[in-house]
Amino acid sequence: MRNKKLIPFEIIEKTITGEPEAVDTVLRHYTAHIKYLSMYKEHINDDTQDRLKAKLVEAILKFRFDR
Repeated sequence: MRNKKLIPFEIIEKTITGEPEAVDTVLRHYTAHIKYLSMYKEHINDDTQDRLKAKLVEAILKFRFDR
């Protein structure tokens, strides 16, 4: 049985090549966690949320399997 909390390997492969739909899938997967990390005094800080999303995309595009 597959773990539904994991992103499929095929999506990860497509994401690191920069495929927009795959990147969007990863961002949607982590949306709840990003919102949680963006909370300040029970409100979501939009600037922090945008910064975290940008850092995630940056990290995705830098990721390499060959290391």
